[in-house]
Amino acid sequence: MQLHNFNSGPAILPKEVLDEAAAAIHNFNNTGLSILEIGHRTTHFVAVVEEAKTIVKRLMDIGDDYDVLFLQGGATMQFMQVPMNLLDENGMAAICDNGVWGNKAVKEAKIFGPVTVVSDSSDKKHTYLNKELNLPAGTSYLHITTNNTVEGTQWHSYPQVNVPLIGDMSSDIFCRPANFKQFDLIYAGAQKNMGAAGVTMVVLKKSLLGKVNRKIPAILDYQKHIEAGSLLNTPPVFAIYVSLLTLRWIEKEGGLLEMQKRNEQKANLLYQTIDEHPAFYCPIEKADRSIMNAVFFLTDPNKEESFLAVCKAQGMIGVKGYRTVGGIRVSMYNALPLSSVQAFCDLMKNFS
Repeated sequence: MQLHNFNSGPAILPKEVLDEAAAAIHNFNNTGLSILEIGHRTTHFVAVVEEAKTIVKRLMDIGDDYDVLFLQGGATMQFMQVPMNLLDENGMAAICDNGVWGNKAVKEAKIFGPVTVVSDSSDKKHTYLNKELNLPAGTSYLHITTNNTVEGTQWHSYPQVNVPLIGDMSSDIFCRPANFKQFDLIYAGAQKNMGAAGVTMVVLKKSLLGKVNRKIPAILDYQKHIEAGSLLNTPPVFAIYVSLLTLRWIEKEGGLLEMQKRNEQKANLLYQTIDEHPAFYCPIEKADRSIMNAVFFLTDPNKEESFLAVCKAQGMIGVKGYRTVGGIRVSMYNALPLSSVQAFCDLMKNFS
């Protein structure tokens, strides 16, 4: 039976990336050594990091005023590392709380300084994005979660503000072209669109740093990581290598315009199927629906377990909704083929 991987993360990877990564476990670049056992400061691995940085900058169309870091700790680490490096008691963090991850960012930022929630969609169970932002005087930066993996909403255009813009792009990085220069700092866990779990990419303007008074531990100081070229400590070597392979794949397949074309085709097909069949409904406002994570429900909730059982029997993996939201969630990251979405839509039609 063919499996269709709709997991929300760690998520599906291109087959050729898996094949290359598997081969490198036995013999990396004909060195006779596994990628799992090469030294992280050797020329072999430094070349991996540098090529990955180069491709990221090319995809984002950013220059040398930005640096690219490969760190650990996931987006959860960034919830506190961003305010530790950018927020002090004389400033204010403005944060959009549009779901689980925005709410976590708020809680962590409050440890380091004042926080104002400038967008809160909890009044409608986070089924829309409140885009009317009023930033208070003294705002140090605005933080948004560009795609809300749990709730199924996505910013399709970004706020225009006169303060540094910070983006948690963990679940929609490289899914489409964007004006990445609009952001002063972007972070993303790699395990959705950019590789395997274990590494977090941070892209930041170097001029953003050095403006807080607090003493920052070296391992959490962005400036220290820039100076060390992402090699301040032993990095997640294999995860970074898989990210490099995935970045190469994105470029080879046609870049971000091609990713956007494929992702919109998949999302349009799924949302059309949901909207046309009364057994299902999607409460997310159409203008804010995510092309990465479609969250929807059965009109008769008593049939949800039966539907999930049919999904399991037909090889649909990872479609049960997040524990705090429930329902169904279908994640459609870059590597997911259109054929998998078509198979899932056929299942929906038959069930309906």
